[in-house]
Amino acid sequence: MDRKFGRLLLIGLPYVWLFVLFLVPFGIVFKISLSDVAVAIPPYTPSFDLSAGWEGVLNLIAELDFENYIWLTEDDIYWTSYLSSLRIAGISTIFTLLVGYPLAYSMAKAPSEWRATLLMLIILPFWTSFLIRVYAWIGILKTEGLLNQLLMFVGVIDEPLQILNTDTAVYIGIVYSYLPFMVLPLYSALEKLDGSLLEAAQDLGCTSIEAFWKITFPLSLPGVIAGSFLVFIPAIGEFVIPDLLGGSDTKMIGKTLWAEFFSNRDWPVASAVAVLLLLLLIIPIVLFQKQQERAQEAEK
Repeated sequence: MDRKFGRLLLIGLPYVWLFVLFLVPFGIVFKISLSDVAVAIPPYTPSFDLSAGWEGVLNLIAELDFENYIWLTEDDIYWTSYLSSLRIAGISTIFTLLVGYPLAYSMAKAPSEWRATLLMLIILPFWTSFLIRVYAWIGILKTEGLLNQLLMFVGVIDEPLQILNTDTAVYIGIVYSYLPFMVLPLYSALEKLDGSLLEAAQDLGCTSIEAFWKITFPLSLPGVIAGSFLVFIPAIGEFVIPDLLGGSDTKMIGKTLWAEFFSNRDWPVASAVAVLLLLLLIIPIVLFQKQQERAQEAEK
């Protein structure tokens, strides 16, 4: 009996955690997204009044409308923000992978006594506030910043480049900030790689490059996928980096959310934006997991 209770407790705790910290907040945000904006505190008229009992709730459900969601399709700023966020997050993820893979590969190939130190150096930026690190990039990328001074000193450019307040600065900020999230899963996958497989491939006539693309990279795909998700998902809703490093033309859904919540005080529309963003992220992940499960079943 105790063993059965312990098993149920072990299985049930993650579901309780998911319910309390994800489903309940999501339900609150979804409820606000179906409400009407009002000059009040909080600035919306609740759609559901639980004090009226189940009969009142059912009547309200019958009268619900999705006006806020329809509004998102009619105003260009929202869907352009979604598309811009997808573009910036996707390109940033690719750049992060291109930078992070060689780092993870060199860490996995380093002598074992050096790996802990290299791993600590990757994690070291987390010891500093995220906001301070982003502010530091302002001093590096601005017109009279360190990067322009260095490029002019070595003679690469004759006049300062306009990097700050552009999408380029946003890409740099995202790649720098989320690089550890890409390196750590890749390092975990590459460290477990059996070196005898590469030796066998080279004995069979493969060059080092062919062995990498035929053995190393396919076996590291779980780390590539995990790292890409860990970078892409937070990057698509990023607010601090585009707000501090991007210009007025940089549109991302995180900035739009902030403007709706704090500038326009339109909580219902902002909640609708957040719900759609969450669905935009969850649906591809669920479909990918289903495809992976089918692939594993087919292998069996």
